[in-house]
Amino acid sequence: MPRCNLRRYVTRLSALLLIALCLTGCRAEADTWEQIKASGVMRIGIDPTFPPFAEAEGDRVWGLDVDLANSLAEGLGLEARFTYFGYDGLYDALATHQVDVLISALVIAPERTQDVAYTRPYFDAGQILIRPGTRTDIGRLSDMAGKDLAVELGSLGHVEALERQRDMVDLTIRPYNSVSDAIRAVEAGIADAALVDGVSGRLYLKEMPDKNKSLIRLPELVTLEPYAVAVRIEDERLLEELDFQLQELSESGALEAMIVRHLGP
Repeated sequence: MPRCNLRRYVTRLSALLLIALCLTGCRAEADTWEQIKASGVMRIGIDPTFPPFAEAEGDRVWGLDVDLANSLAEGLGLEARFTYFGYDGLYDALATHQVDVLISALVIAPERTQDVAYTRPYFDAGQILIRPGTRTDIGRLSDMAGKDLAVELGSLGHVEALERQRDMVDLTIRPYNSVSDAIRAVEAGIADAALVDGVSGRLYLKEMPDKNKSLIRLPELVTLEPYAVAVRIEDERLLEELDFQLQELSESGALEAMIVRHLGP
């Protein structure tokens, strides 16, 4: 075969192989969703050691992530089937096709987005400001100039407070060993407000006796830490279906009702 014809042959063969690989990839993407629908089961990876999002005893598992997973599966006409993993093993389980999705209080991680796609956030665990209900002069963190702010020592809230302190006049930061201690300082009048993570802060307020509920959580988040459902990057159709269901749950108020049930208002 002449050299020029050989080059054309190799070029055409390479092109055909590339097209075949693309078509195979497209079929694989479509087949993932089709296989899930055909099986009637959505396999969910979850770490059951992070209440109130998930905890387990034997085959029984419960929590916010469990309620969310069941609602998503129901909306898709599927059964939710849970498999337990340690937090460090979740992404490996997804990559090796042991599960179809991860619903386990996962913070959106930009460094993982080459292999993983995230849905729209369903909860944000960012830092929140807690103050006495009577302190109407504190509506946001910028109102803390000249006041005492309680934080958990070494936490993201502590780091954020130190950064804000550079631009705020006479902001006094009071570090404590735990979120509970920081909030108790506000209850005791030692601090004017507490900057704590959204999960621990809301749980503290939820568990306070009704007669002592003198503290409120300001609705505006100081920092963002969004939780989302994770799928493999190639599972675009599955991602679309999950996003649609999440939007439906959000617009209907069902998602907020789940959050309030587990974390309080």
